Amino acid sequence: MVATADPAVAQIVLLSLRVSLTAVAVAALVGLPLGALLAVARFPGRGGVIVVLNALMGLPPVVAGLLIYLLLSRSGPLGSLGLLFTPTAMVIAQAVLITPILAALTRGVLEGLWEEYAEQLRSFGAGPWRAVPTLLWDGRFMLLTVLLAGFGRAAAEVGAVMVVGGNIEGFTRVMTTAIALETSKGDLPLALALGMVLMAIVVTVNALAQGLRDTAARWAG
Repeated sequence: MVATADPAVAQIVLLSLRVSLTAVAVAALVGLPLGALLAVARFPGRGGVIVVLNALMGLPPVVAGLLIYLLLSRSGPLGSLGLLFTPTAMVIAQAVLITPILAALTRGVLEGLWEEYAEQLRSFGAGPWRAVPTLLWDGRFMLLTVLLAGFGRAAAEVGAVMVVGGNIEGFTRVMTTAIALETSKGDLPLALALGMVLMAIVVTVNALAQGLRDTAARWAG
């Protein structure tokens, strides 16, 4: 089924990639700047924000899915938008789950850079807030590994996307939810085909992350 690009497999894989890549892009718009600001800024309550952010990294997916379900359900505050059981709802669920991960990892990466370059940047008149774009650019290779980690987390998500997406065939069925369903039905060929593709994606993402880390190390060295 994989070698022949079975239409059912191809449709599920393409939807999975579209949802996960969109979720990573949305999460990056929030997580990267937030992590950078936490890396350079010093303000009352910063420690508490970091603790909450680290705690949200372990947010159970089904809990996140339930909260988003309540927001998007017909009786919820955003129910009029009609987003529940759509790919958009799945993007929102994945973005909510990976934004804290991106922010926390970004803070860890850029905090070290800020300690290294703080005096030099201050000598050019760049305070913590103005230093954020410089640090984001200087740490771009390491931040790409952060984004790849977020993508890997999003692609492997099953609980939240099943709650808000409904696992509707041909519309909201992605690799992880399809594997769970087809295994329960006993349709192992399709489940195994999707599992092989998912594992190939995970291995590729990890290989890219390792390659980028090596590139960053060479540039730094």
